[in-house]
Amino acid sequence: MQLVDNTTFLAQLTALFESSKDSGTIWLTHKRLIRDGEDSVMQSGDESKEYPCIVRVTNGQDAEFSTKVESSQLYKFHGAYGALLKASMTTLRKRDKKREKLRAEQLAQRKQRLAEPVVVSGPKRGNGRRKRQRLAKAAVKQEEKKERIQKREEAKGKV
Repeated sequence: MQLVDNTTFLAQLTALFESSKDSGTIWLTHKRLIRDGEDSVMQSGDESKEYPCIVRVTNGQDAEFSTKVESSQLYKFHGAYGALLKASMTTLRKRDKKREKLRAEQLAQRKQRLAEPVVVSGPKRGNGRRKRQRLAKAAVKQEEKKERIQKREEAKGKV
């Protein structure tokens, strides 16, 4: 892993985004830099110490580089870094809104069917008897489902 200064890092990151514009993956890692031994155990009384951050980039193959950002330079670096990320992430795939819309419509239809009562009608004997039995079974099933939903909502309200 190659350690470079902040301006070189941003320039190399821009080039990496340009090279992987059509296809490819870039992994970005941003975390606090910890030195082994020196501050492996954090004391609660020592809050005045400032820690640098390390930002790493790799594409999983040949490009691996990182930069160390001091806490005094963090806001300046994040301004440039954020602008670069916003400008470079324009080729992301858009969400599939058709599927989300279809699921929302199906949910609305289920709620509407649940709200409408099942009317049990027809003769008890003779022609139409099985239809009446199916309707009665559907009515019982609908009531059970309403009870389950009501219990679930009550449980959410208590938590």
